[in-house]
Order: sequence, then structure tokens, then C-alpha cells
Amino acid sequence: MTTVEDGVSSSGELDAGTLERARQQQPAACKAFIRHHQRAVGALLRRMLGPAGLDALTEDLAQETFIRALRALPRFDSQGPAKLSTWLLRIASRLAINELRRRRPETQTIGEEASLAAPGTADADHRRRAIGAAIEAAVGALAPEFRAAFVLREYHGLDYTEIAASLELDLGTVKSRLHRARAKLRDALAEVRDV
Repeated sequence: MTTVEDGVSSSGELDAGTLERARQQQPAACKAFIRHHQRAVGALLRRMLGPAGLDALTEDLAQETFIRALRALPRFDSQGPAKLSTWLLRIASRLAINELRRRRPETQTIGEEASLAAPGTADADHRRRAIGAAIEAAVGALAPEFRAAFVLREYHGLDYTEIAASLELDLGTVKSRLHRARAKLRDALAEVRDV
């Protein structure tokens, strides 16, 4: 059921009327469009940029994502293969990948993070934080293309077809990138696995 206030259908997507008004650049509909998608876009960008120490750019890239999306919205085919949310995450992913390629930040080695969780430490909370930091560092060390596929799959729950549409890749390339990302994470986290 669609509510008049937020313009969201029972499927979780914007209803057709709100989407059409957003295409016409009506302010209230554009605001509803942004409000509905801001959490997912912000989460994707934080997960892509945060491990690289670029989380301060999250708001700027989120704003750029919505500017580009609203400009292109009249050309978005709602009957096409991509859902609106997947299309929007594609824009955010591309912006994040481009920023990561441009900046190539320094990353900490896993060993430095893992040393916080030395074997025999009694504090389980401390170990969980150390393992979380090691995972974040390992994800941050992935090449932007691998990180994008991994984040979309593991954090946003997109299936392989949606990731392929989102990143404009062949399905085989998505599978390959996910396989390689997982292998790199497995190798990077081998030393903290038993912590």
C-alpha cells in the first residue's frame, strides 16, 4: 500500500506517482526520492570510503550521487532490468571507485591491527573490536573494483545480477571479482582467524 506522505509502495520502492513527479523535478518529490534512498547511499559510500580513511568525503559524494541521479532520472527506464535503488547504488559506486583510484590512500597492514587481539587476551569485547578493525583494514586494502563488488554483495545484499547491473559488468566478471576479493580477504585475515 502506498502512503501519500512518503510516496513509498509496499515493495519498498517509490511509487510511480512520486517517481514521475521527481522526474519533473518537483521539489517535494525530489526530497522524498532523496529521503527514501539516503540511508542506502550513505552506507555504501561509508563502507567504500571509510576503510581508506576517506569517510569525510561521504556526504560530498552522496550529494553528488543525488545531483547526478536527479539530472538523469527522466531517462531512467523503470520498466528496464535495473531497479531504481540498484541504479542509484551504481552511481554512488562509480563515484566512490573514481575517488579511491584518484587518491590511493595509505592503508595499515593487517598485522598492526591484529596485534591488538593477541592470543590469550581475556577481554572478549577487545578481541571483537580488534577483529572488526582487521576486517575493516582488509576490506580497505582491496582494490576499488573488488571492494565495490564485495560491499554491494555482503553489506547491501545485492545478488550477482544486480551487482552486474549496478557496476555495468558482465556476470562472469562480478563472480570473478567476488571470488578474488574473498580470497584476498581470507589470506589477509588468516593471521587473525584464531584470535
